[in-house]
This record gives sequence, C-alpha cells and structure tokens, in this order.
Amino acid sequence: MSAAGVRVAVTGLGVVAPNGLGTEAYWTATRKGTSGIGRITRFVPDHYPAQLAGEIDGFAAEQHLPGRLLPQTDRMTQLALVAADWAFQDAAVRPGELPEFEMGVITASSSGGFEFGQRELQALWSRGSRYVSAYQSFAWFYAVNSGQISIRNGMRGPSGVVVSDQAGGLDAVAQARRQIRKGTRLVMSGAVDASICPWGWVAQMASNRLSTSRDPQRAYLPFDAAASGHVPGEGGALLVLEELEQARARGARQVYGEIAGYGATLDPRPGSGRPPGLRKAIELALADAGTAPDDIDVVFADAAAIPELDRIEAEAITAVFGARAVPVTVPKTMTGRLYSGAAPLDLAAAFLAMRDGVIPPSIGVSPSPDHDLDLVVDQERAAPVRAALVVARGHGGFNSAVVVRTAA
Repeated sequence: MSAAGVRVAVTGLGVVAPNGLGTEAYWTATRKGTSGIGRITRFVPDHYPAQLAGEIDGFAAEQHLPGRLLPQTDRMTQLALVAADWAFQDAAVRPGELPEFEMGVITASSSGGFEFGQRELQALWSRGSRYVSAYQSFAWFYAVNSGQISIRNGMRGPSGVVVSDQAGGLDAVAQARRQIRKGTRLVMSGAVDASICPWGWVAQMASNRLSTSRDPQRAYLPFDAAASGHVPGEGGALLVLEELEQARARGARQVYGEIAGYGATLDPRPGSGRPPGLRKAIELALADAGTAPDDIDVVFADAAAIPELDRIEAEAITAVFGARAVPVTVPKTMTGRLYSGAAPLDLAAAFLAMRDGVIPPSIGVSPSPDHDLDLVVDQERAAPVRAALVVARGHGGFNSAVVVRTAA
C-alpha cells in the first residue's frame, strides 16, 4: 500500500481545558455550554487593559507527576505531561511495552514556557545569576513538551515541534500523520499552551487582538456584530495516532475516527491585492481527504473575533460550502483561544461529536446576518456527524485545515 493509502486513526484523547480537566469533564461542560472564562487569578491584572482569560482551575501538578519533574517544568509542560498520560490511558497503550524507536512525539507551541522564564528572569535581576535555575536552559523552549513527553515515556522515534501560532496544532497533527504513513507505529501529537503570566500577557497584548471587555459572557464574540477581540486561554489536547488496521489488530479500546485530510497555506503580504489563503487551505484539506463539501457535517471555526478576520473566514466557508449550508460551531467561546492548543482541542471535540451525534454550541454569540453562517448557538444540536472540518489560523498569516471522519 502506498503511503497516501495508509489510514491514520486517533485512538486516545487527553484533554486539559479551562472548562474541564479530562476528556469527559471537558465534553460534558462543552455540551452544556459551561464556560471557563473569568477574571485572571494567576496574577493581579488590575493594570492591564485585558483582564479575562480561560484559566484551568483545580490542577495540582504534584498530584499527577513525580516531584523530580516539578522544579524543571513550566505549567504548560506539566499540563502536557498529564494530558499525554491520559491519552495513553484512553488508548489502552503502555508505552513501556512498545519498541522505543517506533513511537514519536510531535507537538506545537506558540510561546514556550513563559511563566518559567519570567520567574528565572526575576531571580536574575533581583538576586543574581547564581539563583537562576539550570533548567531555564530548556524549560522555556518551544520544543520542551515534545522532549519531556518523549523522555517520560521512552519514545525515541520521529519527533519534533511546529511553531505557527494557532495553526500549529493542526500542522503538528498533519506531521504526525505523515510519520505514521512512513511506518512509525504510534505518534503522540497535538498541543498544550499556557502563558497566563505578566510576561506572557504583555506579549499577547502586543497583537492588539485581545478583548478588553470585563464581562466574561460578552468578551469573546466571534461572528457577532459586537466582536472586538478574543480572550486568551490555557490548555489544549494531545492525541494518540496509529495506523488504523494496526490499531484494530492490537484491540484498541476505541477508534475515534481518522485524520482524513489536511491543507495549509500562507496569506500574501498585506497590501499585495492577492486574496487570503484560508479558502485554499480548506479546499486542499477536502481534496486530500477525497471529500466533497456536501459530505462535511460541521465546521469548527477558527473564530478570531476580529471583524475583518471573521469576515474573511465567513467568506471562505460560504465560498466552499454555500451560504448557511453547513453548521458552524465555536466551542472555544467557552475556553478562550488556547493558541497552539486550540485546534487540537477542536479535533477532540469533533471526534466526540461523531461519537455522540451532537454538535456543541457557541455561547454568548448573537450571529451577525452579514456572515451568512449557520452558527450553532446557545445549546447543542443533535445531528449525525460523520465528517468534520477544523480550521485554524495563526498570527502572521498561517492557515491550516483538517478533515476528520468516522473510521467505518
């Protein structure tokens, strides 16, 4: 069989999200429309224009990880390690029982370990260089989640990290699919991001895309006439990818579905007069999956909540599918935009939507009729979901799209 004919399945999910720790907790909250967005508690935000975030409550790393890992890891990495553990458990995989060179880790990162880096910079300037942790040499780095997951689980096969902001989570999963098709037995992929600290906050505010609303229910309003920026969040999802028939042969507990198609483009430079690349990315993903637009049952939108970016995305969706022709949803209205972790979390939601026959809602949004979208709002919608499209865009012009479908 050619590499292109290899079907790549998702057999395990590990979710850490502001509205739920663990896959089922997240999914229950999301189906109910329960938000995890609120005023920042991880630092005092009084002097910042933006003061809301999707924070993960109730996570105590020491309850999940050995003490030796705590001083050498950022919160982002601690969350990722736990998500990886949960994904393995969900897939009924014990990595110690598999050949180490047949397992890889490919994650995405938007910022690296900002909170760890901030703490060590504070130690440098307030106490001196001898008080800076030696772990600073890697704990802040973009690739640290891939590295720590691979070390903890003895995974020495093809591994790496992708850095393309919010699009990176889909790009990482696509790279994982490529490695499975080349013969790697199993790849852990997806992303977890966390940068809710003063240093990380200033960096995020530099984009001029953060909502400054103080009302958690009306702060993040994609495709709404009142859209005025997004609310950041922390968390994401990690997925266990395997070749479909091999997963079935080993007796996988479940097969959530397959990564069927992928497309990626880069927007032209501003002022060039050339069209944005998002529509093309969607068309490439559909073509790669061998799927017609009419076969897609739901679109999980990127949802920038910036009027111009919302217009571009809505026009791309309607150009491909037709006006109000496919349900569109934005469950990240309950979590905030999790940067590289956002799209893998949408992938998890898409697979769970397939499993349960429901489309999760977007909350707090009054859809603008200007966008011609069938936006699922306020409550879940019962519907058979056999195929879904997940869309993500990264700051700087990155566009990515992934088609997932049931593995019949």
